[in-house]
Amino acid sequence: MTSHQSTQTMKPATAAKKLGVYLEATPAEFQEGVVSRAELAALQTDPPEWLRELRRNGPHPRPVVAAKLGISISGLARGGITDPLTTEQIDALKAEGPEWLVRERAVQAEVRKEAVRIKEKKAERVDQPRA
Repeated sequence: MTSHQSTQTMKPATAAKKLGVYLEATPAEFQEGVVSRAELAALQTDPPEWLRELRRNGPHPRPVVAAKLGISISGLARGGITDPLTTEQIDALKAEGPEWLVRERAVQAEVRKEAVRIKEKKAERVDQPRA
C-alpha cells in the first residue's frame, strides 16, 4: 500500500493573515486561488514586489496597525479605528498623538509590566526549594 500525501492548502484569507497583509489589497490571483504551504514558505522567504510594497506601505490589517501603534486591537476599536490604515496614516496618527492613543499606549505599557511581574513571580516559585 502506498501513501499519497496530499498538498496542504489554505484559503487566501489565512495566507494573508500569516503574511501580515490586508487580503483586499493583494492581487486578484492571490485572492481567488488557494495557497499551498510550499507557496506560503516561498512568499515568506522571497516575497514578490507586491508583497514587499504591501508590507512597507499598507494598507495594513488591524493586528499590524495595532502593533505599529504600540496598542492592542481592542484599543484600536476603542479609538474608533476599524478600517485598515496605510503606513502614512499610522505615522500621521503617531505624530498627532491623540488623547485616546496616548491613553491606550499607557494601558498597553501597564499590561506589559504586569505580564513581566507575573512571569518573574512564576520563575521565583520554580526556583524556590520545596520544604
